Amino acid sequence: MDAIVPNTPIDTSTELFGRKLAFPLVSAPIGSIAKQYNPTDDVRDFNETCMAACESMGILHFYSTGLEPRVHAAAIESRLRHDNCGIPVINPEADENIIKQMELCHADRSPLAITVVVDSAGLPHLKTGHGVSGTKSVEQLQRLKEAAKVPFVVKGVMTAKSALKAVEAGADAIIVSNHGGRVLSDTPGTAEVLPEIAATVKGKTTIIVDGGIRSGLDIFKALALGADMCMICRPVLIAYYGGGTEGMECYFDKLKAELVDTMYMCGARSIPDICGEMVRV
Repeated sequence: MDAIVPNTPIDTSTELFGRKLAFPLVSAPIGSIAKQYNPTDDVRDFNETCMAACESMGILHFYSTGLEPRVHAAAIESRLRHDNCGIPVINPEADENIIKQMELCHADRSPLAITVVVDSAGLPHLKTGHGVSGTKSVEQLQRLKEAAKVPFVVKGVMTAKSALKAVEAGADAIIVSNHGGRVLSDTPGTAEVLPEIAATVKGKTTIIVDGGIRSGLDIFKALALGADMCMICRPVLIAYYGGGTEGMECYFDKLKAELVDTMYMCGARSIPDICGEMVRV
């Protein structure tokens, strides 16, 4: 804490891909809530509800394009309905399939950015259901970056070495993520690797981090460790089940209020003020 500072207002606003955000948070993609959570539910409704909440709160939703064309088509409709506040996240399928999905993303109105996931490359259902799904080389990512035609995001970076490869491929942003710890046991938490990654590529690309972020205080800590933006998944889904759009808005509002409180008591009056000396590691 540092309360020996001018008593001035807190500004949590920031910018991502040319869009001003109310605070440095985006919601994370979910591929299928029917397979992962409740078999009678549809991820299309989750995406629609989440984009409505994000539009209301001045943030963005990263949505999975799913494994079925109807999921992607519905997500595009939701994105267009809600002020283009959704960013597509495409699974590591065959390059030609990814490029087709990228082209579909540009229907009517281009998204602010396009994301390709690499941290799900080892998931069995991707390997069995989509044959050629898997890891991507720097050269493949470079081709996908060119095909994206908008800022290009690589999700699933967990080492400084991988971060440098993503930067070499032209990534405008990286998402530090271990896919919720679901693809490789004993993978470190993202907070453990974030400082090294930030020290290596900070300023060369935008750094988004997910994994275990549950409060506005956690958002503050992630930014102090080097992230530019935070991403949250499971608690957003819980808020969806608890109260739909209103439940999500309530949760986002709580996160922002907690971030404001933490910034106020640590002497940070704007997002760029948050730095490493404000946390102990």
